[in-house]
Amino acid sequence: MSSPSSLDPRTPVLIGAGQFLHRASGLDDSLEPTALMAEAVRAAATDAGLSGVPNPDSVRVVGLLSWRYGDPAFVLAEQMGLSPRETAVTTMGGNSPQTLVNGTALEIQRGELDLAILSGGESWRTRMRARKANVEMPWSKAPDEQMPRLLGEDLDMTHPDERARGLVMPPQVYPIFETALRAAAGRSVDEHARFVASLWSRFSEVAATNPYAWIREARSADELMTTGPQNRMIGFPYPKLLNSNNDVDMGAALIMCSAEKATALGVPRDRWVFPHSGADCHEHQYISHRWSFSETPAIALGGRRALELAGIGIDDVDIVDLYSCFPSAVQLGAQSLGLSLDRQLTRTGGLTFAGGPWNNYVMHAIATVMNDLRDGAGSTGLVWANGGYATKHSFGVYRLTPPAGAFQHAYPQDEIDAMPRRDLAAPSDAVGAATIEAYTVMHSREGVPETAFAACLLADGRRAWGTSTDPGLAAAMCEGEWVGRSATLSPDGTLSPT
Repeated sequence: MSSPSSLDPRTPVLIGAGQFLHRASGLDDSLEPTALMAEAVRAAATDAGLSGVPNPDSVRVVGLLSWRYGDPAFVLAEQMGLSPRETAVTTMGGNSPQTLVNGTALEIQRGELDLAILSGGESWRTRMRARKANVEMPWSKAPDEQMPRLLGEDLDMTHPDERARGLVMPPQVYPIFETALRAAAGRSVDEHARFVASLWSRFSEVAATNPYAWIREARSADELMTTGPQNRMIGFPYPKLLNSNNDVDMGAALIMCSAEKATALGVPRDRWVFPHSGADCHEHQYISHRWSFSETPAIALGGRRALELAGIGIDDVDIVDLYSCFPSAVQLGAQSLGLSLDRQLTRTGGLTFAGGPWNNYVMHAIATVMNDLRDGAGSTGLVWANGGYATKHSFGVYRLTPPAGAFQHAYPQDEIDAMPRRDLAAPSDAVGAATIEAYTVMHSREGVPETAFAACLLADGRRAWGTSTDPGLAAAMCEGEWVGRSATLSPDGTLSPT
């Protein structure tokens, strides 16, 4: 390890990590999102060995969904008695926490910041219970004139033609990736269901040992595969326990500063965790234009660049947390990064079991990886964060030892934009014969197959979307393999088998 005197004083370093979850018994004892964040910030200060929360140059909050604060960072700072010179909020997307670390590291390195508090939190569980009870929560708001700095890339991720068909939610799209992955692997529907359930079972085992996980109960593959009242089918082939779990009240926080500031604060060196490199990028903006639903070339390129900038390869990484909203995300990430699905790919238990607080899951992952490094679980950590429909990606490489030079960052978007893409045919131009490329069937709350969505390829290689609300077809598409089957599309995009 470099001596304090030989370390560049502008080297960015993470000094504190905090996580907090709150299981309110009702609305009266619930906490608003910024209260969850405040608890996490205090925990991060304690984690850094500090007697109190240091006053930051910037308070930065991951964009949240459970309450409209206007400027949540301002509210958080006010509630904690902090007086930062700026407040900031990120754009939407699960990539945001890692993107936030990457951007903050660069600003610290350039001398634009000395210390920043990064936080995020969601009280979605409470918000949904309040909505059900028709109660408006008396939560805080920032003054109307208070405007935070916006951080991150604001990317529209749903094509107008997708939106017109009602294809707008991750639980609809990630199952489409899953059927494409299944077909590419050559597994039968039953074989692949067990394969995926076994993967998720291993994630649940990690959550069972994580004190900050929302569901701390190991689940067997048989439990995860079996549908019933507590595990209803949502979007075939995913029952509920294979979906991200946003029904949580959770917060996390990181304290990040320059090495010079960490020294001045007296933070012990065994608490310092160094970001070595990062990368940010995105796939082709809309899923309609992806070349394949079983490949994610932006993950492959972005991940490779982050590792190269750290001077390592994937085999040098001991600690990995892959974004895990749905099993297809983990498979795509592992495949693109060159990781075996047999190794441990989550440090928290993932978004089903550890909890999926919308955009902020990865802040929990980074906090966990920091402590794993400190505890000697490995020397090098890699975090992959994902936003949208495997759309926006962010990567971070972490170590207890400082980088040989400066923190390095890549944004290889030009190369990704030049990669092969498919044209999308308008429904009126996609009439007639097509081949089903990938699909899902959305189910009612009672577990009844309702709506089939199918990505189809035309003879000229263009993609077209087909849908059907025919109950017989929807049920039939939940039996056997439909990838590769011939179909016809009507002028309004209705799918019919041939």
